[in-house]
Amino acid sequence: MDYRYDTQLLLENGGVDEDTLNDYFLQHFQGDCLLTVGDEELMKIHFHTNEPWKVLEYCAGLGEIFDVVVEDMNRQARGLHG
Repeated sequence: MDYRYDTQLLLENGGVDEDTLNDYFLQHFQGDCLLTVGDEELMKIHFHTNEPWKVLEYCAGLGEIFDVVVEDMNRQARGLHG
């Protein structure tokens, strides 16, 4: 697997639409399986990356982030939790 961390969060009052967020992610972060759903008030973000802290830092700069989940998919593949 190329990207180790499954990174998920909710972004509230980020002020960006799905297309703008998608474009920024694809230009500035390495990863795959990007999914952004929502609107400028509330956005659900899902992204596989090796640098989840960069995603969290960027999103926290846009608005309030919550329900943050970062899971190590290598551990999951080995049957371990977390």
